[in-house]
Amino acid sequence: VQLQASGGGLVQPGGSLRLSCAASGPIFSINRMAWYRQVPGKQRELVATITSGGNTNYADSVKGRFTISRDNAKNTVYLQMNSLKPEDTAVYYCNLPDLRDLGGTWRNYWGQGTLVTVSS
Repeated sequence: VQLQASGGGLVQPGGSLRLSCAASGPIFSINRMAWYRQVPGKQRELVATITSGGNTNYADSVKGRFTISRDNAKNTVYLQMNSLKPEDTAVYYCNLPDLRDLGGTWRNYWGQGTLVTVSS
């Protein structure tokens, strides 16, 4: 199973970006999907999660600005980021902690990270 994240880049404060993370390979099912972010020298921070049923949770710092969603048919999770602030600058990682492959094994997968820079 491989995860491919995309969508990062440079954006001005107040702008928007949409991150995507697609999982491919011998996948049977995916329960939770999540996005984390990390600034150099700091701990990785949970940004948002979404369950297989569509229930979502967000860090207080992004509530009302970010939206997590998923396309189960494409094994893809998205993060729509609006009203971006300089403090949102970080490397963003997708995480699939409950992925079951066709062999029946549950594993925790991480994407490679995509850099988001919010600056004027």
